[in-house]
Amino acid sequence: MANVKKITKAMELVAATKMRKAQEIALASRPYAFLALDILASLSLLEGELSELLKQRQIKKVLFVLVSSDKGLAGSFNSSVFKKFEDHMKRDEEKYKNEEKLFLAVGEKASAYLLRRKLPVIKKFTQVGDHTTPEQVGQISGFIVDGYLKGEWDRVVVVSMHFRSALKQEAHIRRILPVDFDHIKNIIQELIPTSGKFADLIKKEDIKFLPEKEIKDYLIEPSASVVVDKLARHLLFMQLYHLVLEANAAEHSARRMAMKTAADNASDLGEELNLQYNKSRQAAITTQIIEITAGAESLS
Repeated sequence: MANVKKITKAMELVAATKMRKAQEIALASRPYAFLALDILASLSLLEGELSELLKQRQIKKVLFVLVSSDKGLAGSFNSSVFKKFEDHMKRDEEKYKNEEKLFLAVGEKASAYLLRRKLPVIKKFTQVGDHTTPEQVGQISGFIVDGYLKGEWDRVVVVSMHFRSALKQEAHIRRILPVDFDHIKNIIQELIPTSGKFADLIKKEDIKFLPEKEIKDYLIEPSASVVVDKLARHLLFMQLYHLVLEANAAEHSARRMAMKTAADNASDLGEELNLQYNKSRQAAITTQIIEITAGAESLS
C-alpha cells in the first residue's frame, strides 16, 4: 500500500503541474474567445451573398463531437461528458427523431464509448490533450467546416467539459454550426464566470461581453464574400480551440483531484492494514506465550 501511495502521489504532482499550465492557457484565451464569439454574432446579422457558414439551412444531418481524454484515472471527467450527452439525447429525442446522427470522437475514451454504444463514428482525433497546438485543432476544425460546406451535416454540436475552477468542472453542450446570433449570445452568458478573479475583474472594469443586436455598416475590401468566409472559418476554429483548451484544463484538474483522493485513501487504508497486522501479530504472540506457559506448567 505504501508503494501505491507513492505512485498516486507522484501522479498527483504531475497532474498538478500540467493543470497549472493548462489553466493559465485556458484563462488567457478567454478574452479572445469571447471577442471571437462577439464578432461571429455580428457577422451572423449581415445580409447578402456571404459565407455559407453564416446561412441557415434545413437540418437533415447532425454531427455530434464528443471531447474526452485519451487516458483514464481522471475521476468523473469522461463519465460527466457522456452523461451530459445521454441526457441531451434523451431530452431532445423527439427533436432528433427525423435527423440522421453522425459522431466524431476527440480522445480515445470518447471513441471507445461511442463504439460500445454502436454509434457511427466517422472519424476520431487523439493526442490533443497534454500539449494542444493550433495545428492539431486546425485539423479538427477543418474537417468539421469542410464537411458542413459539402452538406455532409447541417448542424454541429460539441459536448465537452468546461473549466470553472481547480475544484469544479462542468459538462457543457455547444452548437457551433449553424451560426445564430441569439444562440451565440446564450453561449456567452453561460461561459462568463460568476466567481474567481476573472469574474472580479469583469465587475471591477465593468466589461461587457454580450453582443448588441444591431447591424453595423461594414466596408469590406477587396471582396466581402472572401473576407467574411475566411473570417468565419477562423472564428469557428477559435471557438473549437477554446473548447479544447477548457477541456484540457478540466481534465488535468479532475485527474489531480482523483490522484489526491487515491493517495489519501491509500494512506488511510495503509494505516488500517498496519493496525490490523499489529493486532494479528500481537494475538499470535499472546497465543504463543500462553502455549509456552501452559507447556511449562504441565511439565512441573
